[in-house]
Amino acid sequence: MHPTLGLDRLERHPGRTIIGIGVIFAIAYVIAMTVFPRVHGRIIDGDGIQYYAYLRSLVFDHDVNFINDYQFLYGPEDGTNVWTSTRTTTGHAVNLMSIGPALLWLPIYLLICGVVVVSRVFGAPILLDGVAAPFQFAAALSGIAYATAGAFLSYRICTREFPTAPALWATLVAWLASPAIYYSLVSPAYSHAVSLFTIALFVDVWLRTRGDSRLARYALLGLLAGLAALVRWQDAIIMLLPLGEACWAIAHRTSSFRLTVSRLVLMGAMSVVAFTPQMLAWRQIYGHFILTPQGADFMRWTNPQVLAVLFSWNHGLFSWTPAMMLAVGGLFWLAKRDRILGWAAIAVLLIAIYVNASVVDWWGGEAFGARRFVSYTVFFTLGLRALVSTRLWTQRAGAIRLIAICMITSNILFLAQYQVAMRTDGATIKYPLTARQVLLERFALPWRLLSHQELD
Repeated sequence: MHPTLGLDRLERHPGRTIIGIGVIFAIAYVIAMTVFPRVHGRIIDGDGIQYYAYLRSLVFDHDVNFINDYQFLYGPEDGTNVWTSTRTTTGHAVNLMSIGPALLWLPIYLLICGVVVVSRVFGAPILLDGVAAPFQFAAALSGIAYATAGAFLSYRICTREFPTAPALWATLVAWLASPAIYYSLVSPAYSHAVSLFTIALFVDVWLRTRGDSRLARYALLGLLAGLAALVRWQDAIIMLLPLGEACWAIAHRTSSFRLTVSRLVLMGAMSVVAFTPQMLAWRQIYGHFILTPQGADFMRWTNPQVLAVLFSWNHGLFSWTPAMMLAVGGLFWLAKRDRILGWAAIAVLLIAIYVNASVVDWWGGEAFGARRFVSYTVFFTLGLRALVSTRLWTQRAGAIRLIAICMITSNILFLAQYQVAMRTDGATIKYPLTARQVLLERFALPWRLLSHQELD
């Protein structure tokens, strides 16, 4: 048998490989939601309901009052939950999530609306209510499409710095051996799939235009940073990349202080412009343009749980997805090759760690791993690729491919373990909370499913 087990075939058409995985995810998602529906029958669930409420309300009601949207989405059995019963001071229903995902899902959603209207003319029994299955699938499949596009952009960014074959494997590991796989396949109607795309898009544009001092460049970067913040508010820290570039230019006297500051001010102003839809929505819902919807005690800036958010068995980034430890370590190798990109990426991740560690629920609630780091998949990709030097790839390409497949397979087994534990309430396999459950029990899952034995 060929020592690479045919894995090198995936490298012949990297774009097709990434897109093919996205198509498989989309097909698997549709099958899972139709053949194995959730008990309550909803396609979109959890936090996704609040993201989706923005979309349905904007299209069908032309407002951001989600009272009737929640009634549609939660159904009569959930009619007394906190979301349907709580009101803000303006009389609106509460929404703790961002408006950005809804705006990015909008094109496919409107297309589906048109298809449903035409189908109804020919007698199709589909309700034009914004919550029928085609509408919910539109948002979820849009999420899968954005995650796939984000992975492709991460790959393309990587190929600017490194050869294409190892760049593909770095992309696949960063995408499929991390929490990103869950939010690209199981819960694509959360914001994480879209944030993977918006951050990768920003980094792609920034790198392609690096060194360009024209106003148009900084205006575009500001708009893209504002878009990233619309999807996940904390992702505004991505502006550290052009800020680091500006500091480097001033320090090396390749640009004047006055010129550089004026460009950065323009970028900041355009990011505020792009963020305006969220501020207007908050003004209608809460009566304020700027606030923390979760409450003032949601962030505990003086008590960050840094070690826990990275190493805890309760959804720690490195403990649940060890490949990400290699990725972060690789960023220091990246900094040796490209100081601005490498150190700016490290700065973004350090601040992201601090922010996520300062959230009152630093573990991210009910999540597959450290989901709040999915936005930075592009940096994990670059770190992994930098770790595998060109010389090492030349000498050990087959071994690296196999290691990558092992890491991806292990994470897929862990995802299956997590899903089975959630679906069976721990009857088939326990929810991962200890070192043994997180690191080892995924490998026992296939035999448990075959034998239908219950773990102790």
